[in-house]
Amino acid sequence: MFAATILTLYPEMFPGPLGVSLAGRALERGDWSCETVQIRDFATDKHRTVDDTPAGGGAGMVLKPDVIGAALTSVGEGRPILAMTPRGKPITQERIREIAAGPGVAILCGRFEGFDERIFEAFPQVEQVSLADIVLSGGEPAALAILDACIRLLPGVMGAPTSGHEESFEDGLLEYPQYTRPQEWEGRTIPEVLRSGDHAKIAAWRKARSEEDTRLRRPDLWERYSDARDRPASGARRKD
Repeated sequence: MFAATILTLYPEMFPGPLGVSLAGRALERGDWSCETVQIRDFATDKHRTVDDTPAGGGAGMVLKPDVIGAALTSVGEGRPILAMTPRGKPITQERIREIAAGPGVAILCGRFEGFDERIFEAFPQVEQVSLADIVLSGGEPAALAILDACIRLLPGVMGAPTSGHEESFEDGLLEYPQYTRPQEWEGRTIPEVLRSGDHAKIAAWRKARSEEDTRLRRPDLWERYSDARDRPASGARRKD
């Protein structure tokens, strides 16, 4: 079973949307579990204070290292621990697949101005990650997204075993465009090649469209894909 633990100031946000649809049915079957840890429970004063003013001045509040450190210690070892922060490295589908293949994940949700940096010095195993170059009101929506991405890859969650193999990012490209009935809609038709029944031509068309869309929409992905494609295979000799 894939065990998810979320350290948060708002445990009522979980499982949230993960309690319905594919993830919800998987939760009912016991394919994964959802445990929440209330960060405020680790505060030591009568007011259960979890934050304080930034050292050096500035707006907002910062999550206290003693409180967060105690919460992290309660998680134990054996699973990746992610800290959701806009200062983190954007997570990738490759990392999602690695996490989904393991025993589970613990996710620390940030709030306010973020974490005291000493937390990451004391807990170097914690991965600082983000969804994208955006700032959310807290780490909870990002944690939900990451859990959804992991859960859908668990065995038996998606209908067909190959459902996750031909998607955006799986081969370094965006996914090819999709179409369905009706064949014609508002004067627009499904591309003829997709109606041809020629699987080789369809595969070639899909690959070409994936490359074209990636090149136009995500030049960062296209650059990495092109570099990897043009790099000689291991042990191969270049011809100058």
